[in-house]
Amino acid sequence: MRKRIINSVPQKNVDSDHQCLDIEQLAVVEVTSENNAFPIEAALLPKKVSGWRASEPGEQIIRLLFDTPQRLEWISLNFEELTVERTQEYVLRWSPDGGQSYQEIIRQQWNFSPEVTTSEVEEYQVELPAVTILELIINPDISEKNVFASLKALRVA
Repeated sequence: MRKRIINSVPQKNVDSDHQCLDIEQLAVVEVTSENNAFPIEAALLPKKVSGWRASEPGEQIIRLLFDTPQRLEWISLNFEELTVERTQEYVLRWSPDGGQSYQEIIRQQWNFSPEVTTSEVEEYQVELPAVTILELIINPDISEKNVFASLKALRVA
């Protein structure tokens, strides 16, 4: 018998439908900490697969400071947790005026359970005309365990 094992849910490249912005050329990235083996560029640049991890536990901030205001229509976040059961909360917000004011896009919690749920992928259709700063605040565990934040990928278009 000839057979193949297939995934019942088709895997789609999240970048395939969108022309992602070249963060490396368009923005300065600020991050509260990073593990040397998992630097922030591993979550922001295409073709990187390892993702970013914090070097210290607790709440972390990733901030994209655009050189010139950018129009954003799509934001994709990909989180992965393979080992620790936890409830993560994140806030995604943007500033039109260089950080003098912020507007929240989403605040969300997600339960990771290594035996059941190991990844969270969120895509947001937005109409943000002139973004000067995009900020992601990650609380890796709302129960205040000694947990390190991580981010598999962040893409914007």
